[in-house]
Amino acid sequence: MIAIVDYGVGNLFSLTSSLTTLGIESEVTGDAAKLKAADQVILPGVGAFADAMGKLKENGLDQTVIELAQSGKPLLGICLGMQLLFDSSEEFGVHAGLGLVPGRVVSLAEAFAKAGSELKVPHIGWNPITFRKESPLLKYIKDQDQFYYVHSFYATDCQENLVADSDYGVAVTGIVQNGNVFGTQFHPEKSGHCGLALLKAFAEVTA
Repeated sequence: MIAIVDYGVGNLFSLTSSLTTLGIESEVTGDAAKLKAADQVILPGVGAFADAMGKLKENGLDQTVIELAQSGKPLLGICLGMQLLFDSSEEFGVHAGLGLVPGRVVSLAEAFAKAGSELKVPHIGWNPITFRKESPLLKYIKDQDQFYYVHSFYATDCQENLVADSDYGVAVTGIVQNGNVFGTQFHPEKSGHCGLALLKAFAEVTA
């Protein structure tokens, strides 16, 4: 069973529907005991980094997620959920993250300004991913498969844990893995059959 962390951030219908389509049992919960009893845990998220961290902390779920990761439980952060896994974010100030994946989250707009790029922010749409290292998440997908992104900030300084990236003016970190901790900047639940294939692969990761 996959537990999806419920901390008041985001519409989880697409994610639960995708898992149901795969025949995977899931539960949306903010209960620490249920999260610890699950086979795998997904940390979703949309919105602003600081607000999301604040909501995690309100219920003590920040420490629960850290403890789950340290215990070896397979953990997958999606979109903002992935960004929360990093050391820090520069979204509307500098904010500490969960510190589960080394690196920081920075502004696409600032990167584009430095590069003289006129690409639009937020980055919304389909992009192919390029594999950079092996990972269990890649089991059922191919290099250059396309995934759906919606974001204005991206993770950097994370080369050691970079699994795949996409070219959108800069090398946008698409997938990361640090041991049993995984993250995707794109939304697998909105990425058609490739996204379903990635979620299926995650559901097969064991502690």
